[in-house]
Amino acid sequence: MSKPFIHDDFLLQTPQARTLYHEYAEELPIIDYHCHLPPRQVAKDHRWESITEIWLGGDHYKWRVMRSNGVDEKFCTGDAGDWEKFAAFAASLPRAMRNPMYHWCHLELARYFGVTDKLLGPDTAREIYDRCNEVIRSPEFTARNLMKKSNVVLVCTTDDPVDSLEHHQAVAADDSFDVRMLPTWRPDKGMAVESAETFNAWVDKLAAAAGMQIHTFAEYMQAMKKRHEFFHAAGCRLSDHGIETAYAAEVSDEQVDDIFKKIRDGAELSGEEVLAFKSAMLLEFGWMDHAKGWTQQFHFGALRNNNTRRFRELGPDTGFDSIVDIEIAKPLSKLLDTLDSTNQLAKTILYNLNPRDNELLATMLGNFQGPEVPGKIQLGSGWWFLDNIDGMTRQIEALSNTGLLGRFVGMLTDSRSFLSYTRHEYFRRLVCNLLGGEMAAGLLPNDMNLIGEMVKNISYHNAARYFGFELE
Repeated sequence: MSKPFIHDDFLLQTPQARTLYHEYAEELPIIDYHCHLPPRQVAKDHRWESITEIWLGGDHYKWRVMRSNGVDEKFCTGDAGDWEKFAAFAASLPRAMRNPMYHWCHLELARYFGVTDKLLGPDTAREIYDRCNEVIRSPEFTARNLMKKSNVVLVCTTDDPVDSLEHHQAVAADDSFDVRMLPTWRPDKGMAVESAETFNAWVDKLAAAAGMQIHTFAEYMQAMKKRHEFFHAAGCRLSDHGIETAYAAEVSDEQVDDIFKKIRDGAELSGEEVLAFKSAMLLEFGWMDHAKGWTQQFHFGALRNNNTRRFRELGPDTGFDSIVDIEIAKPLSKLLDTLDSTNQLAKTILYNLNPRDNELLATMLGNFQGPEVPGKIQLGSGWWFLDNIDGMTRQIEALSNTGLLGRFVGMLTDSRSFLSYTRHEYFRRLVCNLLGGEMAAGLLPNDMNLIGEMVKNISYHNAARYFGFELE
């Protein structure tokens, strides 16, 4: 190749775009306010055995590429060897042109392994595998060093309310590591009442973590609040909810008490009772977050575990999820309005997985903004299946057309991988290319300082101010 695929001006198509990126965005630190990094690996400064472990282990994005290419499951989640799995993925990647995985993989190979002279494919797989493994064997290739190399200053992991947070405490107490790792409150299991057995097993864990008995709904909420306070003391400032849609059914205190008693007695709930309980819990969680000054995040629109056979074999989060088609506007409006009616609506970020909902959520923001902080209600960045050039561009366009792009809190990885920080680079390049292209076309002022300041804010400063992380 006369020019490497990944080069200094990758994605930057105009002089203005190149200036915006290289002079305003490129060197800014990263705040990864929503990710799924394993806290234990940060605390223990984990090392990997091979490129396969760090690249393919647990990565359902890559598994989907391989399955679509007819690769047997043993090369994805099975017992095939590291080289065999890597070779199977390398053989699949050339078929993934225009899938964001193609860009992400080559960015990661360039940034963390110095591979810029080769494209990954079946003919280069062995050489790249060996070169990457040589880098991985170096003493510097550890979880913490990867975060430092990526210029990360703070990450927010995703944590169950029953978690001990011991790894967060260990990192916070270690003065030799200056990247902050904060927990995020993810109470999905606390409202997953579709199965009495599963829910009660989790409530028993909550009782143990809170050091109390739980028989009534009042005791349940007392235990939740104890754990919420525990998370707050550990630096938590965000919650996160992975739900298909908003839940906002009318329910009285007496009904919630009866529903909780019924499920604690081991009885299965009706569909109406499930909806009522979830609706009550979203309000309870919203009130708790507002009282502590937290930001609540809602990830809408995933239809999970579609393949029953594979779910039985492999469990959840293995790449058999898709976008759901479900009503969202009315229940979301009611949920936010109920919280706002008593001035108890916390800062809120709304993420949609169905692209049809971009404008829906973007217009919902304007109904509930407030003076507490600019951009109090946010449209979250393109997520999961929308974490690509088209998806991120459409999210930016929806926000720009109906709200304030200049108040956007920007990108996150939403990833379990320590190599995913290239997604921040990818996002920043995309934003600079979009704005730079419009400057060149005369659709935005050709004022580099004006547009450059907005780029800096979207890339870093807005998030630092919005979440109150005290990094500036």
